[in-house]
Amino acid sequence: MATVLNPKEFLEMGKTIPMVDVRTPAEFELGHIPDALNIPIFTNEERVLVGTKYKRASKDSAVLLGLELVGPKLARFVRQAKKIAPEKVIMLHCWRGGMRSGSMAWLFETAGFTVYLLRGGYKAYRSYNRDQFQEKTELVILGGMTGSGKTDVLHEMQAMGHQVLDLEGVANHKGSVFGALGQANQPTNEHFENELAKIWSEFDANRPIWIEDESNSVGTVRINDVLFGRMRKAEVIRLDLPKEERIKRLVKEYACFDIELLKGLVSKIEKRLGGLNVKNAFNSLDEGDFHTVADITLTYYDKAYKHGQEKRKGQTIHPLQVERDAPKENAEAIIEFYEKLEK
Repeated sequence: MATVLNPKEFLEMGKTIPMVDVRTPAEFELGHIPDALNIPIFTNEERVLVGTKYKRASKDSAVLLGLELVGPKLARFVRQAKKIAPEKVIMLHCWRGGMRSGSMAWLFETAGFTVYLLRGGYKAYRSYNRDQFQEKTELVILGGMTGSGKTDVLHEMQAMGHQVLDLEGVANHKGSVFGALGQANQPTNEHFENELAKIWSEFDANRPIWIEDESNSVGTVRINDVLFGRMRKAEVIRLDLPKEERIKRLVKEYACFDIELLKGLVSKIEKRLGGLNVKNAFNSLDEGDFHTVADITLTYYDKAYKHGQEKRKGQTIHPLQVERDAPKENAEAIIEFYEKLEK
């Protein structure tokens, strides 16, 4: 008989025991427990067939169809499981902890495996994830205008041993209209949340967690409402870097990309920049004058950042002026500044 675990127990054991998701490839691709592997009991098409049979005929006929589809694959499932879990201890889940994971558990136990199941399945895991972000922990937000190097500063803080939730790193996006340049494809929104929850679960709740100041979306993915609500109530340390230093950083980050691609992205903010600014930006790109292009785009981004901060109510913002784009030095200055605020 398989042992049934709650999500917390399942994730803890999953650190050392292989986790297998038996849902379809499409369900797995939409979002899954990080580090889980997929042995789908049904293909995407087979699941549709079984579901249709259930709705139009009966549960019994759907079960029979499922057995017909799965029967020829049983030996292959066991071979896959042995490769994944050579010690024959394995963890399984499906969507709600129902027939799919139960059937696979029976098969693997018959083949001599010790099996652990997730109570409530992936659905329960998703609910558990959302609850984690409500735990009482101190959040500190690192703010600053575009080009301030906030992400690099956070990475330096992380290297120093501080707890950092790198939203842009998990999202594969830098937040602005140019944010996808040079990045891998973004995860689905569901899997973005799963990856954040995994990182969050490893934090020490007694120590502050540093997060970059973001809107509720990072490219195509959104920060869940619980976490974003807490971010908007947390104290902000705003890194104020001179505009000239920020322009240099933007040129270094984006001047390597194709001119026509950059023009297309500038066009996306034409309504906010204005036609004349866009024309000047295009001319500057043609001339290789990336400094001017960065200066023009910051006209919009700086205004938007200031407007966004003015709209916030009840959030304390502490400005910290620095003179150079030096992530390690700035990280040290921020930590020193924060520790003085806490005393």
